[in-house]
Amino acid sequence: MRHRIANRKLSRPTGHRTAMLRTAVTDLLRNETLSTTEAKAREIGRLAEKIITRGKKNNLHSRRLAAITLMDDKVLVKLFDELGPRYADRPGGYTRMVKIGNRKGDAAPMAIIELMPE
Repeated sequence: MRHRIANRKLSRPTGHRTAMLRTAVTDLLRNETLSTTEAKAREIGRLAEKIITRGKKNNLHSRRLAAITLMDDKVLVKLFDELGPRYADRPGGYTRMVKIGNRKGDAAPMAIIELMPE
């Protein structure tokens, strides 16, 4: 039984999985859209929601906690200068996932995850 087990393993060792998700969240916040598999998109969305909520607070503690996850200083600045104020009045739901069908090579279900407009 999977009681109280929150995250997907995505068939990767822990270090590889966390590095991949950190990079993907950084790319999502940089470009505001990302095309990936559905399972990865769900995990990326969960992390991105938490990071954007930290960006809304805009204090030193939140900035340092967000810097642990994000891989690029420019994206960190964008999070606190643009994205935090953009979603200041929104109580969650900053991302959406749109299914786009199966990948041609291995028929993996694909999705586009993107940041919601204001």
